[in-house]
Amino acid sequence: MQNTRRAPEVLSPAGTLEKLKVAFDYGADAVFIGGQAYGLRSRAGNFSFEEMSEGVSYAESHNGHLYVAANMVTHEGNEEGAGEWFRKLRDIGIHAVIISDPALVAICVAEAPGLPIHLSTQASATNYETLEFWKSLGLERVVLAREVSMAELAEIRKNTNVQIEAFVHGAMCISYSGRCVLSNYMSLRDANRGGCSQSCRWKYDLYDLPFGQERRSIKGGIPEEFSMSAVDMSMIEHIPDMIENGVDSLKIEGRMKSIHYVSTVTMVYRAAVDAYLESPEKFESIKPDLVKELWKVAQRELDTGFYYGVPDENKQLFGARRKIPEYKFVGEVVSFDAKTMTATIRQRNVIMEGDIIEFYGPGFRHFETKVLNLRLAATGELIDRAPKPMELLLIDLPEAVEVGDMIRKNGESLINLYQPDGKSMTVRA
Repeated sequence: MQNTRRAPEVLSPAGTLEKLKVAFDYGADAVFIGGQAYGLRSRAGNFSFEEMSEGVSYAESHNGHLYVAANMVTHEGNEEGAGEWFRKLRDIGIHAVIISDPALVAICVAEAPGLPIHLSTQASATNYETLEFWKSLGLERVVLAREVSMAELAEIRKNTNVQIEAFVHGAMCISYSGRCVLSNYMSLRDANRGGCSQSCRWKYDLYDLPFGQERRSIKGGIPEEFSMSAVDMSMIEHIPDMIENGVDSLKIEGRMKSIHYVSTVTMVYRAAVDAYLESPEKFESIKPDLVKELWKVAQRELDTGFYYGVPDENKQLFGARRKIPEYKFVGEVVSFDAKTMTATIRQRNVIMEGDIIEFYGPGFRHFETKVLNLRLAATGELIDRAPKPMELLLIDLPEAVEVGDMIRKNGESLINLYQPDGKSMTVRA
């Protein structure tokens, strides 16, 4: 491996302006968002030009960058107005646009000169010759296909100076680089033009179809129907490989995820990068805590995707869940009075007197405490239970917190552990 040891960019997703600000607050160097045209997440909270402008200002106040995904596959007529749209992004101050379709690349180069272009993972770049081709057209960065192995990544880095962006965390697609038409058939929603209904995540049955006879459902030894759903990617234990092989940007997937997800995953990868750059020994010492932290947010099971071999059937979601996150997000700190050691929090889920809750914040700060003297911020009235989302509450604390710190609690969930005999057992978290 090359000993580059350069600090890679931590690149986080944001589906809303709130999530964008949280990502930067929790350590992102850059954030990628979607606009209201040309993207692949039509159901995400896509940004207006006004929100983009505010996002640019917030990014720059944190010495960060803001990128806009415009990675749809265009059919005839879809590209109309793209030139004006790209010029608007450039003039707002967007730091780069992420594109997969050559037509949109050509339009952006011709009609919005000065706006940097990153090649989307949808374009399936899997070798250095491809990166050199796009470099010749003026692109400065390529997002590698998720199907690239670590050995291939190392070879690509040795043979090109194009910036490399690679996914390190988030959802995997059952189709090659996400170029799928299953949604088109199953729900008449074009996955390549922003309408994916995630048909691969649905549950399907298997049928025996003897010639000339009625079809019969086949019930096998697994406790749920057949699916084509892949586990999520997590490279948190392999950040050294990403850094040593010269990856310029570590990309976290999830523009439709919660602020709990964005804050936690961003914080964890920020801590991982900083620790490894300080020393490999420091990274190894905190690695178990990083893994544990990631399992506090809702997600599918985790694996390393294609980096260390082609995924087998154990990298698919079937049968009972082998591991389930136990924590749920319950609130965030709005203000803190250091004299009275009282926090004002905005509630997101039910909080009860006596709950054991965890506060966490940027810089990998954590502590647990019991909810004591729970009361309404508006009246000071003591309450046993706060069920109303977004209500302002007061809590007495043993330690100081900061505005923007998040709160979660360990729920009463059951963890399902899949057994080799096809049965499942449950243990209380």
